[in-house]
Amino acid sequence: MRIWPGRPYPLGATWDGGGVNFSLFSEHATSVELCLFDAPDSQQESHRVRLPERTDLAWHGYLPDIYPGQLYGYRVHGPYEPEQGHRFNPHKIVLDPYAKAIGRDLGWGDEMFGYRVGDDGEDLSMDDRDNAAIAPLAAVIDTAFTWGDDSPPAIPRHKMVIYETHVKGFSLLHPDVPEKIRGTYLGLGSEAAIAHFRRLGVNAVELMPVHHRVDDRHLVEVGLNNFWGYNTLAFFAPDTRYATGAGSESAHEFKWMVHSLHAAGIEVILDVVYNHTAEGNQLGPTLSLRGIDNASYYRLVHDQPRYYMDYTGCGNTLNMQHPRVLQLIMDSLRYWVLEMHVDGFRFDLASALARELHEVDKLGAFFDIIHQDPVLSQVKLIAEPWDLGEGGYQVGNFPVGWNEWNGKYRDTIRSYWRGDSGTVSEFATRLCGSSDLYEPSNRRPYASVNFVTAHDGFSLQDLVSYNDKHNEANGEENRDGDSHNQSWNCGAEGPTDDPEILQLRERQKRNFMATLFLSQGIPMLRGGDELSHTQQGNNNAYCQDNELSWLHWDLDERQQKFLDFVGRVVELKRSEPVLHRPKFFQGRPIRGTDLKDIHWLDPSGDEMSDEGWDEGFVRSLGVRLNGNAIQETDEQGRTLVGNTLLLLFNADANEIAFTLPSLDVGEYWVLEFDTFTDPPEVPQPSSEGSYLLQGRSIAAFRLVSYESAAEPEAEAEPDDR
Repeated sequence: MRIWPGRPYPLGATWDGGGVNFSLFSEHATSVELCLFDAPDSQQESHRVRLPERTDLAWHGYLPDIYPGQLYGYRVHGPYEPEQGHRFNPHKIVLDPYAKAIGRDLGWGDEMFGYRVGDDGEDLSMDDRDNAAIAPLAAVIDTAFTWGDDSPPAIPRHKMVIYETHVKGFSLLHPDVPEKIRGTYLGLGSEAAIAHFRRLGVNAVELMPVHHRVDDRHLVEVGLNNFWGYNTLAFFAPDTRYATGAGSESAHEFKWMVHSLHAAGIEVILDVVYNHTAEGNQLGPTLSLRGIDNASYYRLVHDQPRYYMDYTGCGNTLNMQHPRVLQLIMDSLRYWVLEMHVDGFRFDLASALARELHEVDKLGAFFDIIHQDPVLSQVKLIAEPWDLGEGGYQVGNFPVGWNEWNGKYRDTIRSYWRGDSGTVSEFATRLCGSSDLYEPSNRRPYASVNFVTAHDGFSLQDLVSYNDKHNEANGEENRDGDSHNQSWNCGAEGPTDDPEILQLRERQKRNFMATLFLSQGIPMLRGGDELSHTQQGNNNAYCQDNELSWLHWDLDERQQKFLDFVGRVVELKRSEPVLHRPKFFQGRPIRGTDLKDIHWLDPSGDEMSDEGWDEGFVRSLGVRLNGNAIQETDEQGRTLVGNTLLLLFNADANEIAFTLPSLDVGEYWVLEFDTFTDPPEVPQPSSEGSYLLQGRSIAAFRLVSYESAAEPEAEAEPDDR
């Protein structure tokens, strides 16, 4: 086996058309052996080659006789001193952190642990059993792919409508997706999938983790797996479980999916987990980073480096203070943008990435590097702005240029529609883009990613059907999952045949969806909510790779009607500029008029008083959004002036007569929808009087003049890009 010195950069295995350059960073290793395997079922490596050079702490070598498809791993030599933070063990094959594809998945056994596994946990002595037969292996790939005319849709952030989904769960049961590709990248990019996205009106899909993951041993032993995927093993490799082929095929199929979605004008955002890895705490296996350079890659307890700092609840936290760890993350992000053409990222437990020492530092090195990077500073960056450490809840505190999952929006909207007292003031703030969180730092309404439900927690159907979580299927005696759900079962726990309860649940679902898409900011729809998907009260279905999590497409009449309603409110959101303003409302009169850009109303039709906002019993309010408040121009320089909308909200159980704002001669209100009746009755114009707003419902009106009503309707453009 010929080997030449090669280069320290780039890290990983790089095919150049004539051979493969291998490079691996390890600051504390004493030597590194490259191990080559002939096939996935090989019990031992066929060649073991010592990398001949070390430059800038990277071990490297070039093999001219190696081609794409080659399976490989590493044996890294160095001190095994857990009490000093070092866990080198050359008896263990470890995975290249820069692996572009997985050629063999992990097989579980005690030999995957670097220490002696015993009844009492970790024995500090080294385990000398060889794991070559079951260790995960990387595959050398050829990254070439014909992208053709692919280009990013570049959706303006204030016009985004996000659909959060799981690659497998979305299409596995879809009858119109070809059976061979159901549950795969190809399935998500299929004609049937794109038809559904277009019907809904979403223009961005946010994929739950697609980095190759590990199924926890305790789950495998009871017949479960880590379905959600927040247990990353390889930051560059697409998860092979969503591909029809192995090795390079997984990367090629992922690229085809992106290409297909882009052609439909849909962006691809990845949910990424850079805060921790699948190796867990000191009792976890030796899979990759732990055996390559534990002391460099992980945050260790300062005076007890045998243990790990755990800001994630997953056993470990990546060491963002080390420049090579920062490089690993940045290289991974750039790879997914430049090579895989994704449009942005949602960062899981993003506060953990900002912990320079112990406290969260929004001026940390990670953010500095992101903002200075010419590639990553131009893509969508979405933070889950919390972790499990002290001071980890950082909603509203991320830097300019970042979007945030707005947990306060979720909690407020749930509380309001549950009928909680004292919520109307904050409800209004969240409806208008959460200026209290984002305007002081010169951020815009679209900094807020609004959501009512997400993968973590109840589905929308379960939010209106259960008061309590029901996670028994997870095997943890219902101890897992959040107990604070702010849900309301509408009168019965779980399934019921009571027609009044069923009608109320449907109305509450319409209220939640209408509120979401009438709010300023970026709406995020949990995949499956539009299909009335239920997880039977399980609010932590991370290990349920079964029909509990997979989306069902055989809809009954009730479910079909709700799907149609969601499509209508998404269309309203996208078509009305006043619902996706790039700037906050100011509450000041529009130039040349006495009308404010936003006008809050009480049921009498008068402007909401200061006392009215503070009354705990108030659960009803109205808001007039004036379309004459000029916001932006289109690509041709034309001013976009939308319609004036009137929105009436009533979270009280009782109906209320709501006085409509007075209008000029020739103007009248037309009902767009009323969540009490779906579909609404034929819209009737109203120029004066009141509207009977039913209990727990929303009514939305559009202002129309006789002159504009007489004008022929202009043809709608194919999209708003």
